[in-house]
Amino acid sequence: MKILIINGPNLNLLGVREPSIYGKESMESYLPKLRKQYPDIDIEYFQSNVEGVLIDKMQEVGFSYDGIVLNAGAYTHTSIALLDCIRSLRTPVVEVHISNVNEREEYRRHSMIGTGCMGTIQGFGLNSYRLAIEALRLSSEGTEEKKA
Repeated sequence: MKILIINGPNLNLLGVREPSIYGKESMESYLPKLRKQYPDIDIEYFQSNVEGVLIDKMQEVGFSYDGIVLNAGAYTHTSIALLDCIRSLRTPVVEVHISNVNEREEYRRHSMIGTGCMGTIQGFGLNSYRLAIEALRLSSEGTEEKKA
């Protein structure tokens, strides 16, 4: 199984940016733990602050990978372009948020990309990424059972 984790704008600053909301751990220190927990899954990581670059990356892997875990950051609430991209892919996408956006500012409570995603996981800190991988793994197992 091959999964790509994609982080959007400002998420390169995890561990530094608003630690009371996003925690004190960086993605770079979290990824090895995640990969160790799932040795049977090839977990790749990509981050960009640029909307078009995120779209290019999703299009690059969205027809061959088994899943995309997407934390689109602020683009979650504004990007029809990301939604259109997600809807174009064969690869399932799970929307992820580190914080519980429903407990934050009003404008963060609406996701422009959510209707194109397999599901949304939020509010569990960096553990949200692990939960998204679990969802993709279980979904993939269900697909394999249907084929058998």
